[in-house]
Amino acid sequence: MIIKYPILKQWFYWLLAFSLLVFIYSTAYGSYHLGITVILLLLPVHMLYFYVISGWIIPRFYFRSQYVKTFLLVLLTMILVAVLYRVVEVLITDPYIFRFYKSRDAGFTWDKLNLSEWEQLKAPGDFANALERSNTVVWICVTLKLFILWHERKQVVLQAELNFLKGQLHPHFLFNALNNLYALSLDNAPQTPGTILGLSNILRYMLYECAAEQVLLKRDLEVLQDYIELERLRYEDRLELNVSVSDCAGTVEIAPLLMLPLVENAFKYGAAETTDTPWINIELCISGEQLVFKVSNSKPERSFTHNQKPAGAIGLSNLRKRLALLYPGKHKLLCFDEGDCFIAELHVQLSSKNKR
Repeated sequence: MIIKYPILKQWFYWLLAFSLLVFIYSTAYGSYHLGITVILLLLPVHMLYFYVISGWIIPRFYFRSQYVKTFLLVLLTMILVAVLYRVVEVLITDPYIFRFYKSRDAGFTWDKLNLSEWEQLKAPGDFANALERSNTVVWICVTLKLFILWHERKQVVLQAELNFLKGQLHPHFLFNALNNLYALSLDNAPQTPGTILGLSNILRYMLYECAAEQVLLKRDLEVLQDYIELERLRYEDRLELNVSVSDCAGTVEIAPLLMLPLVENAFKYGAAETTDTPWINIELCISGEQLVFKVSNSKPERSFTHNQKPAGAIGLSNLRKRLALLYPGKHKLLCFDEGDCFIAELHVQLSSKNKR
């Protein structure tokens, strides 16, 4: 789970760093009390190092593809932090450690403290240890932050693509609905006002409710029923329509507007093109965690050639892309072009959060 709030992220980073450092130092010193105290004294150095790397160098240079500058700045920062680390050790932590052990063993000695502070500071072995200690935990946290940033940016890209696909769906549906209104208006049909009202209800749902990742399947079906009623007004008694919906549909959540393109295509490119009595069958059932939505419709006698694909292919292509983003590996969209009918089946595997 990715933590969403910046303050919680910082607490998470430093809780992880503090715990790891306490474990390392306490094991080395043989005392958790001494380990915790030393880490609290050195933690500001680790924090300064982390924020210089993650808050300045990475966003200002690395993310702008200035890799040479990034490398040189990281190298310079690494050296300066190691020097600062040694200064804190020589002036603060090493004397504290000496007093800690001296209070428990009067005969305890530490030869390096007999040297001057400058001699202690420039000791090569201690400087190498400072490089190692100052970098280990900080770079674990930097790597963790980069992973979180990568995941967040990936989610932003996916959401942008989903929004783009939804943006394509809305005008596509509106275009088809306006065609229906145009056909009714030519005949001055009395159903026109009701059609406009039904269309406004559908558009309200698309604009204000579909921004959510999940909606109640019951609500999505209500909008689908509004669309079917709009089409029923157009066809009157010429259309044979059968709708069968599972009783448990109202207890399930699903991504919005997944079923509408299939029903829309059934009306526009099936029933509308059929010269005889058109028919459409719509079935939805839920078995366990599997949702199955099936739409079958009569088919016009003429067939489309390879270069004359119906405009409904746009809606199906859009739907396939949305399914790939929303339900990767958890869906199937099957289309069967039979001699006298067209069948589309949508299978969606619902996760636990989709079922109430």
